[in-house]
Amino acid sequence: MISRRHFLQAALATSALYGASGFGNWARLAAQQQLTQDDLIGGGGTGNVTLIHITDIHAQTQPIYFREPEFNLGVGEMTGLAPHIVGADFRAAYGIEQGSAMDYALTFSDFTSLARTYGRMGGLDRIATVINAIRADRPEALLLDGGDTWQGSLPALRTQGQDMVDLFNALNVDAMTSHWEFTLGADRVNEIVEGGNLVPAFLGQNIFDAMWDEPVYEDYRIYERGGTSVAVIGQAFPYMPIANPSWMFPDLSFGLRRQRMAEVVQQVRGEGAEVVVLLSHNGFDTDRKIAADVPGIDVILTGHTHDALPEPVQVGNTFLIASGSHGKFVSRVDLDVQDGAMRGIEHRLIPVFSDVIAPDPEMSALVAETRAPFEAEMSEVIGQAGSLLYRRGNFNGTWDDVICNALISQRDAQIALSPGFRWGASVIPGQDITREDIFNATAMSYPEAYRNEMTGEFLKIVLEDVADNIFNPDPYYQQGGDMVRVGGMGYRIDPLAEQGNRITNMTLLETGEPIDPAETYVVAGWASVNEGTEGPAIWDVVESHIREVGTVNIDPNNTVDVVSG
Repeated sequence: MISRRHFLQAALATSALYGASGFGNWARLAAQQQLTQDDLIGGGGTGNVTLIHITDIHAQTQPIYFREPEFNLGVGEMTGLAPHIVGADFRAAYGIEQGSAMDYALTFSDFTSLARTYGRMGGLDRIATVINAIRADRPEALLLDGGDTWQGSLPALRTQGQDMVDLFNALNVDAMTSHWEFTLGADRVNEIVEGGNLVPAFLGQNIFDAMWDEPVYEDYRIYERGGTSVAVIGQAFPYMPIANPSWMFPDLSFGLRRQRMAEVVQQVRGEGAEVVVLLSHNGFDTDRKIAADVPGIDVILTGHTHDALPEPVQVGNTFLIASGSHGKFVSRVDLDVQDGAMRGIEHRLIPVFSDVIAPDPEMSALVAETRAPFEAEMSEVIGQAGSLLYRRGNFNGTWDDVICNALISQRDAQIALSPGFRWGASVIPGQDITREDIFNATAMSYPEAYRNEMTGEFLKIVLEDVADNIFNPDPYYQQGGDMVRVGGMGYRIDPLAEQGNRITNMTLLETGEPIDPAETYVVAGWASVNEGTEGPAIWDVVESHIREVGTVNIDPNNTVDVVSG
């Protein structure tokens, strides 16, 4: 790991690679409660090549609250390693003072109180200010988007992602990769990519035509920056047909394609690339293993798992950069390239405190223009938050509890299932809950809330399958988000147990009785990957529930018993 305060030497075959992060100055200022725009963005960087990374913004153009996870378990070789540390352990690992701005930005601790102190984060107009400041210092900086950009809000849903395409075109993004973009459907993605109005290069070396087994999009682009040849290889989310509805992109296949990635790395090296950057949506643990298995990658800009780390993680000669989600952070990465190879790296995770960083006027106007047709609809107050509503963590979140309660009450069900999505802004106690807030947690292209009968045996199969997607000790088999959220039922989980044996003690909360494998239960859920699912849109279900409740108070959820150690 790169030192916060010192240059640290790492052995290479022929030279020494030096690295540093901009963490130290930020930590000191945060501890002193003295944050200014210039201090957050920082001054000039070292080296001759600059990368700017944003990822997993999920169509959030406005400053938001977003609580980081309370549970982020690592399994196998990843146990206890960043990003699988939270709260006090995270603070200890990075020297963060409790209650500081750093603590607020990067952990869940005392979130409500700190949110009232430090305010919202993100906002595309503030991100534009950060990007413009970096470009003023380094005009040739490469701006790279890690995907999950065109989905996650009411305007993005209504415009099929066009609002985000237009806004990111205005940012002049150089290249992007993808995941949730394909839930708009392959036809819509191709309409955008091939229509001539997409500024970023749309990269994905692992996206193939399923029939002809040929690449569909560009594998990479090579850019000349700072007198250096920089290759950017795109890696889309590899498990699209498992995590999302395959019928939306029936002619495409994905997968890790690790061997092909190695071949592409060698190809770009053969074409003269002095620096190789992987713009990835694999998820952090998968990318950590890729760094060990695929030689020749200098920097991995990782996405999908929404992790934010104030320092790079070094694996061999590869450096992983994790830039968070929802527009909370922008990463600046400065590379020192000499004699055809990377000799140094400096990383700065820039927190986008929206009360500190001034909005860029041009981007503010563009954002307002994209939101104008939906402003009245989004701003309608549906209810009030009596407790903190958040979504993020391995097992549950209070937003997900609201959704599960809504499914049970509005769909007359005994048990509710809600997918373990990581996206969705938080709402702090005392805030109005607007329609926009509801859509921030539900806006997607397959929102139907189903109502089915399932046996207890089938429910266990569902939970076991999802658990293996998350807690498989081999990162190459971790194919999902967080654990499916469950309402009306409790259970015990041992993440370290073998496949099929992680879930026990399933209990129907209404009666306190064990779930009977042979008995049938009424189950409501949403976001089914099955084509033809019928039911009302989840946002309508949630809105009806919140209108009935008025003030939403969620008690601590202790229905999932996690076996530790």
